[in-house]
Amino acid sequence: MTVEAQVTINSNKTVVWTAISGIRHTAEILTGVEKVEILNEPANGLVGLKWRETRLYFGKSVAIDKWITDATENRFYKTRAEMDGFIFLTTMTISESDDKKIRLTSSHETKSQGIIAKIKSLPMFFFKGMLKKAILQDLNDIKTAVEHK
Repeated sequence: MTVEAQVTINSNKTVVWTAISGIRHTAEILTGVEKVEILNEPANGLVGLKWRETRLYFGKSVAIDKWITDATENRFYKTRAEMDGFIFLTTMTISESDDKKIRLTSSHETKSQGIIAKIKSLPMFFFKGMLKKAILQDLNDIKTAVEHK
């Protein structure tokens, strides 16, 4: 299942990149994130950065380890997380429209691994709208942080 959302931000790529790549400060920007713990920090760049992110899901705090698998500065980064037989792949992309506005897109793909996860994933279709709403909230939190800086 793939869910995608996007927002337009009145800023420039560098400022938006700084906001989304500053993983250490995620809990200060995203209202849905309670805590971020850096687990591994690469010598340079983002690839290899690993952190534990604690979010509130359905009224409960849930922690998941995430890591950056690919990145190009001021353009995109990709993350991976694994939990309970699922692989979660996220891509954050910064693009510029013809009218020089910045578009931030977040794409989330959930892959089930194994028969139990595949069975658990059947009702996920019904949560697609809720997931998109959560992704859009994150994007709007970033937009607010960037535009009010």
